[in-house]
Amino acid sequence: MKQLFRRISLKRRLWVSFVMLTVVCISVTGAYVSVFFASEMKTQATTTSQNTLNKTAQVFDERLRNIVVSISTLMMGEPFQRTMRDVQAGNGADYYNRLSQLQTPFAQMMLAEQSIDSVLIHTPIGEFYPTENWRVGEMPFQDTTVAKAIGDYEGRPWNTIWVRGHSDELFSRGREVISLVIKPLFDTLLSGVYVVVNIREDHLLDLIKANLQEGSLKQKLIDRGGTGVFSSTETEGGQARPLQDYIGSSDRGHFEYETASGVYLVNYAGLGMNPDWVLIGYQSKKQLLAPVAQMRWTILTIMGVCVLLALVLSSMLSELLLKPLFKLRNLMFKVEQSKLDVRFESPFEDEISQVGYKFNRMMDQIGELIEEVKTSEQEKRYSEIKALQAQIDPHFLYNTLNTIYWKSEMEEQQAVSEMIVSLSLLFRLGLNNGKEITTLRQELNHVEQYLKLQTMCYPELFTYEFHCEDEGLLEVPVLKIMLQPLVENSILHAFQELDRPGRLDITAAANGGMLTLAVADNGSGMSPEVLERLRAGMDGGGSSGGYALSNIRARLSLYYGHLTDMQLESSPGEGTTVKLVIPMQEVREA
Repeated sequence: MKQLFRRISLKRRLWVSFVMLTVVCISVTGAYVSVFFASEMKTQATTTSQNTLNKTAQVFDERLRNIVVSISTLMMGEPFQRTMRDVQAGNGADYYNRLSQLQTPFAQMMLAEQSIDSVLIHTPIGEFYPTENWRVGEMPFQDTTVAKAIGDYEGRPWNTIWVRGHSDELFSRGREVISLVIKPLFDTLLSGVYVVVNIREDHLLDLIKANLQEGSLKQKLIDRGGTGVFSSTETEGGQARPLQDYIGSSDRGHFEYETASGVYLVNYAGLGMNPDWVLIGYQSKKQLLAPVAQMRWTILTIMGVCVLLALVLSSMLSELLLKPLFKLRNLMFKVEQSKLDVRFESPFEDEISQVGYKFNRMMDQIGELIEEVKTSEQEKRYSEIKALQAQIDPHFLYNTLNTIYWKSEMEEQQAVSEMIVSLSLLFRLGLNNGKEITTLRQELNHVEQYLKLQTMCYPELFTYEFHCEDEGLLEVPVLKIMLQPLVENSILHAFQELDRPGRLDITAAANGGMLTLAVADNGSGMSPEVLERLRAGMDGGGSSGGYALSNIRARLSLYYGHLTDMQLESSPGEGTTVKLVIPMQEVREA
């Protein structure tokens, strides 16, 4: 072959050399581009799918969290607590009275969270549920899927149990539901008492579908054993390895998954409300990389054309083709160095230029995705703050309106006028024109209006006094609605069983650039065990007092970070003091 190559003319040698060079160059370039774009498309699809999945998981978690909050609000209500006291005493005589009292909280909970299909409180003295739902009498509770799930946890500590999709066996509607079982919030542990909430499976499925973007991505919810959570979930058959081998105990990730129908790119995200449930998204690798296969055929076509025109357009064609290609490659190298503002420009409209324009569109999409992630994080922070504020217990409003009604009936017009004015000021100061930051003067005024209402609702229960060491502190900006939950805790827990007049002292002082706000009472106080439990549980209280403390602490942490401090001191029979320490500086609005 070498001797033959030497014997042919220069023209033919140039022709053969250029053809071989053209074939080799285009082959190498086509292979590089196809592999690169296949990798980029796979990476881009994985990233986009993970972002979509994380957003869906966040929305799904938020829905489950709202359901848990609604149930907690029900259990913190007085009708539920009275029912639990009857259960504790084994008193079934007032069953129908308690059932009637629970109807309003049931209706409020189901109206606030329409995903809830039904609710049942199972106790030794009877079952309590909304009377509008028809209880299936022939199905005892101990024979239901929910009871079997509770039995699986026998001997193990638990507070909540999530039961995968099943047909509702408790009520006649017979819908497919996911059940949540919660132990009651009560002072003591009650054996055999469960709060069962059936959540509509179709609502949760719609929630997942609503966050799907157009494309081949599909989502479903499974447990870490690989079993579908929804009763209607389809499973892929013929897989080489079980899903749980890939997922394990991790919260986020992706992998390739082979089944009898092909290879899938799978992303997954664990749920915060139930770590045993994992939301997965999957898309066909073959469908995703179909444009790459088409691009390979295009490259082969270009190669044939270039071989035919090699002798005529050798130098010019080489320059025209290689120059924009090298330019595009250099741009890609800059992107690898995190320079995302580069763009491809070319006066030509050839195939390489088209690839460059697609590169530009890809970079634009990456920039948009980065902005979406930033916006999403800001919205998430705002939503967390609003959700924490929404936990403040509004029951005092019911007592206030009730007191206004009876004073009106008794023709105490002056007292009614004062209460209405205080209530109006309370709401106006609390709303603060939608702003999260107020002044210390307005915050103290807000607490004063609240205390005026409470003293009129509970005459002679307590007195109160404000102390501010410096009038200049009254204009310091502070986070709104910090003190009201603390004084509410004192009224609810410190004075109810006190055999002497109660007293509240609200103090504001400054030291070393830090503002200290203190709420002190002379109530019944707490034992060292209860005090330590509250200190340890401020990140998620298990009682109304604990919720108030954890709410305030979480809000302070969101606004001030590590600069804030919250101190809790108490002595049995002497009283309790809560101190909030915050920096005296401007903070930005949420």
